[in-house]
Amino acid sequence: MLIGIDASRATLAQRTGTEGYSYHLIRWLLELGNEYRFRLYFRDVPSPDLFPDHDKIEPVVIERTRLWTHLGLGPAVRQNPPDVLFVPSHVVPWPTIGQTPAVFTAHDLGYKHYPDKHPFLHRLYLAWSTRHSVGISSRVIAVSHATAHDLVAFTGINREKIRVVYSGIDDNLLPVRDSSRLTELRERLGIKGDYILHVGSIQPRKNLKRLVDAFSLVRQTHPELSLVLAGRSGWEKESFFERCNRDDVAGHVILPGYIADEDLPALYSGALLYVFPSLYEGFGFPALESMACGTPVVCANTSSLPELVGDAALTFAPTDVEALVEAILRILNEESLREKLIARGFERVKQFSWETTARATLDILVEAAGL
Repeated sequence: MLIGIDASRATLAQRTGTEGYSYHLIRWLLELGNEYRFRLYFRDVPSPDLFPDHDKIEPVVIERTRLWTHLGLGPAVRQNPPDVLFVPSHVVPWPTIGQTPAVFTAHDLGYKHYPDKHPFLHRLYLAWSTRHSVGISSRVIAVSHATAHDLVAFTGINREKIRVVYSGIDDNLLPVRDSSRLTELRERLGIKGDYILHVGSIQPRKNLKRLVDAFSLVRQTHPELSLVLAGRSGWEKESFFERCNRDDVAGHVILPGYIADEDLPALYSGALLYVFPSLYEGFGFPALESMACGTPVVCANTSSLPELVGDAALTFAPTDVEALVEAILRILNEESLREKLIARGFERVKQFSWETTARATLDILVEAAGL
């Protein structure tokens, strides 16, 4: 069987959730799928060490700057079809891919729950591309039960087409105990003393203004703390930056920007706790990544987050700043609670591995191909 994969997102140097999903899952599919052949479609020439060099792996570079999916990938698949096409984090080509069955991963439908948190044109494209991809695909992978529920509710898809497959987390995310490594990272990022952490892009859906408001109240009893908000800047960031510069938190909110993968374990490990106040997440990678590094987690009780964290985190309503403050203070002040959540977190993350994700995904690809 020849499996075609849209690998265009895997080559990005600064990977966020969906790009990381593509990269790690493709690597594991290639590792486990020895009995299959793979055709990887790239937007640009991949680095030589991105994926293994194997005679069962055929790289296809489609150098097109605009409308790559529809005017590049689509024609390539129609002209020389694989047995099945897997689109892990983008959109299935329009208008068709001929007779080739497609499998598409739906990561979230947050734009339906919080349309005002997305730019207008971005929201329109997400709405169209999700409906198109769901309609044209033989199987749809949902990364959580919350996402599966939203697919049915908002697109009318037959639930039998959906397969829920949890994502994995990187095996390199482990606790960092080396004090010199932790100190070097703090100095490089400008972090002084103990800190509360959030990792993710700076955009309205992440609910970071409320986190800063909560941090201001926490500082009344813990004035020595810093709040580290690591991630790329998104949209509507100007008003957020203004909030970070107000007198109640000025100088204590650290914005180091995007953090390279090799620095994430130390950043997570050095934090007193991780806070995830997002209004909506299809799959909350940072909550699990924090647990893997031995850092207790406070997260919102909405969308996919409760099903991911189970009893290994404190949860709160994301619009309730007082509840967030209370949860943060509990972890800061109750050592026995910290230890309990850390232990539960280590157990929880054992359920999320890329190997398991890849095995389930291969089964779905074979099912969709009908072979």
